[in-house]
Amino acid sequence: MSQSQFVSPPPEIINIHEAKTHLSRIVEEVKTYGKPVIIAKAGKPQVQITPLQTEFYKRQMGTLKNQIRVPDDFDTMFADEIVQMFEGA
Repeated sequence: MSQSQFVSPPPEIINIHEAKTHLSRIVEEVKTYGKPVIIAKAGKPQVQITPLQTEFYKRQMGTLKNQIRVPDDFDTMFADEIVQMFEGA
């Protein structure tokens, strides 16, 4: 059985003048979306801006044990009110 692999799109190429003009926006987009950007001079790639790899906080399961309670009717709570909101009754 073969698995299809996810292929990410190629990095965006930006000329050096645009990079100097919009550096803050470019850095924010790289950081937010994680997609690298290549800066080119005269159409030739020079450098690549990539997001830093950050360590994610590892969740600890069970930290709220016995501190919260989920009601038995959780799945049906407020069902009538929700229907009224959608139907406008």
